[in-house]
Amino acid sequence: MAIRTIREIGEEILTKTSKPVSKLTLRTKMLIDDMFDTMYESGGVGLAAPQVGILKQIVVIDIGEGPILLINPEILETEGEQTGEEGCLSVPGKSGVVTRPNYVKVKALDENMEEQILEGEGLLARAFCHEIDHLSGKLYVDLVEGELHDVTAADAEEEEE
Repeated sequence: MAIRTIREIGEEILTKTSKPVSKLTLRTKMLIDDMFDTMYESGGVGLAAPQVGILKQIVVIDIGEGPILLINPEILETEGEQTGEEGCLSVPGKSGVVTRPNYVKVKALDENMEEQILEGEGLLARAFCHEIDHLSGKLYVDLVEGELHDVTAADAEEEEE
């Protein structure tokens, strides 16, 4: 397992559309392990394959309730809305206010390439939307209401609590 380099805003790969995963190869399993390691090492709650330079429809998430893997994810249903601060490992040191659904239902494949249905509210719903957007080449900065602002040390400590 290895920590991969996170691609940053301005790099072309972050604007491209990812391809579906048709079979789970050893190489893809290694990528998934590396993505979890990279996300945890970087202090993030989610990471999409394009963020580590791979155009595959793979997302990893952990909002503190355990690891979630989404292969070829698709949002089936959304409800309500929430507005709050959002950041991204590909936009280091910045955050902005974004409105997202408060409830999201997602269909995706798991590590055995079996279909699963997951539901999330609050932060998990936000993470689902944010990471799945990456697979279409979309960054949260395009949805920010107002201006991006610098994340201060106090903000970072608050987010970790």
